[in-house]
Amino acid sequence: MDGILPLYKDRGMTSNDAVMKCRGIFQTRKVGHSGTLDPNVDGVLPICIGKGTKTVNYLMQSGKKYRGEVTLGFATTTEDLDGEKVEETPLKQPFTDDEIQQMMASMTGEIIQIPPMYSAVKVHGKRLYEYARAGEEVERPQRKVTIKSFKLTAPSEFDETTGLQKAKFEVECSKGTYVRTLAVDLGKKLGVAAVMSDLTRLQSGGFTLDQTISLAELQKLKDNGEDLQKVLFPVGYAFRNYSQAELTDFQWKIVKNGGFLQAKYMHTDTPLLILNYGGKTRALYKYDAVKEVYRPEQMIDLTEEG
Repeated sequence: MDGILPLYKDRGMTSNDAVMKCRGIFQTRKVGHSGTLDPNVDGVLPICIGKGTKTVNYLMQSGKKYRGEVTLGFATTTEDLDGEKVEETPLKQPFTDDEIQQMMASMTGEIIQIPPMYSAVKVHGKRLYEYARAGEEVERPQRKVTIKSFKLTAPSEFDETTGLQKAKFEVECSKGTYVRTLAVDLGKKLGVAAVMSDLTRLQSGGFTLDQTISLAELQKLKDNGEDLQKVLFPVGYAFRNYSQAELTDFQWKIVKNGGFLQAKYMHTDTPLLILNYGGKTRALYKYDAVKEVYRPEQMIDLTEEG
């Protein structure tokens, strides 16, 4: 079985847990995910099956969209509600929604983020969360990410008793963005401690929440003897926005052996070109402007037609 599954990941499980369960359901070890979701976050998690695993890196390049909530007034070790409280700055009066929205707008575009200590980023061969659990501090690498939009989606709520203000938001961002950190940095810009108190991924890898299927639904289909291939999107879905070319029989023989294709016969000089043959997505080729040829970038499916 080959393809891409837009999985709805429930809260309380890791992305690797989801992969392991899919391996059991689809009865194959060739399963991977594109873009980790924290255990306390639910939503869209594209799962790649069989030859679909060759699309993981390309799916990850797609932007992501989240719906979440930031709570102003305290901070935790993990930047979400899973961690221990480390700072409290109860508000005497709430920020106006205009103030919050203006600060969110100032955080769009290309920005620099420092990943949280409780994250899977590797430093000197170890995950940051391993250092954090051992009580060790380590210099974290900065990374550039792009925030396409960051906005309030409802009037904020202020609790006079606790001094906490909650604001619901939507954010569209590039791969590698830590929304937890974005929430914390919003608080810093407003001059108070903050924590991400809720998060759902609405979109990833070109899939939206309404396209997803849960593990429970998958298991039910399997138990009923249904063909699980029907819930998979074709491998080519990951490359639907790329330029496409249909190979001739002669060109297919060249591609099967990893050969180059003369650009003049492809009638294009687009940087990346998806090659199709026999109704299947076969390979991704890259244009070499110096030699005016297309050379292999990623082989996808070299099996015989049929």
